[in-house]
Amino acid sequence: MTTHSSNPTDPLRTLPAAKALVAAAVLAGVALSGCNDRASQTAARATLVRTTIVQPRDRQTSLTLTGEIQARFRADLSFRVSGRVVARTVDVGAHVNKGDVLARLDPAEQQADVDAATAAVASAEARLRVAKATFERQKALIASGFTTRTVYDQAQEGLRTAEGVLEAAKAQLGTSKDALGYAALRAEADGVITARNLEVGQVVPAAQPVFSLAQDGERDAVFEVYESVFLGETDSRRITLALVSDPAVTATGEVREVSPAIDAKSSTIRVKVSIDNPPAAMTLGSAVAGTVKTKAQKDITLPWSALMAAGRRPAVWTVDTKTKTASLKSVTVGAYEAGQVLIKSGLEPGERVVVDGGKLLSVGQSVTEEGDQS
Repeated sequence: MTTHSSNPTDPLRTLPAAKALVAAAVLAGVALSGCNDRASQTAARATLVRTTIVQPRDRQTSLTLTGEIQARFRADLSFRVSGRVVARTVDVGAHVNKGDVLARLDPAEQQADVDAATAAVASAEARLRVAKATFERQKALIASGFTTRTVYDQAQEGLRTAEGVLEAAKAQLGTSKDALGYAALRAEADGVITARNLEVGQVVPAAQPVFSLAQDGERDAVFEVYESVFLGETDSRRITLALVSDPAVTATGEVREVSPAIDAKSSTIRVKVSIDNPPAAMTLGSAVAGTVKTKAQKDITLPWSALMAAGRRPAVWTVDTKTKTASLKSVTVGAYEAGQVLIKSGLEPGERVVVDGGKLLSVGQSVTEEGDQS
């Protein structure tokens, strides 16, 4: 009978197991070798990007704002006396000449004052005649010694008082006649009525503005400008103007006045531009576009796609032309514009900057540019 050993270390029993372990080790080595090859291939693969070379260019921008044509001189017209409006002869937009009647008040009250003043003058004249006669009589009596000095002095004082009363009555009559003339509101200059604040039958107090008159003559283009506009430097104070409704109608002007205060409601500053020989089409109230150019300067401009971030600071990817590797470089942005950014500092002329594909880059990563054969 054949017997088998039960010793677990018997080489006849462990040989198959050893072969299995060796085979597994070989397979694992092959698998690891394949992974390393793929990893090295991935690391060696360069990212395709699009770049541009930094080159400062002469750049001059322009700023265009919309404003309104207004008269250089404008006056608010009002009655000098109070009363009820009985007639209105003009409306908004009407052109008037100096002296034209714009509206009339009921003159009954002013006429009554004139009648009363006329009566007061007549009364003062009668008193003066009596005072003169009394004085002349006392003058003759004192020369003959038939009156006293006291009575004579009283007659003389009465004459002077009567003369003063007459002068006051005449002055009051003149004032009353002026007030009667103020019942008619007249234009103080040639111009256009731009506002009206009264109707027939309305009772208006003295000095309340009822008409606005834009005087003929010089015209201004008035703009409401945000404060940030004044941070830049303009090429000159000359402004190019064009009608919004008809851009073919143009003119030039110069900044005449800048308001020293900011409007509390709109947070803007009023700027007035005097117009040189304004065309007839630039009428009062017309909307105009004013354009001013900034000073020419050398700027580095990049598309928005080139801008990245290094922490909280703006940055761009640059490419080393020798090693073909990417690095992140912080920059200072001077201004943000439509489609591009202005780089104030951080880049030097001749540097190559990634403008497309930067989102896939990491520091030290190899890159290949569009058009490369590698």
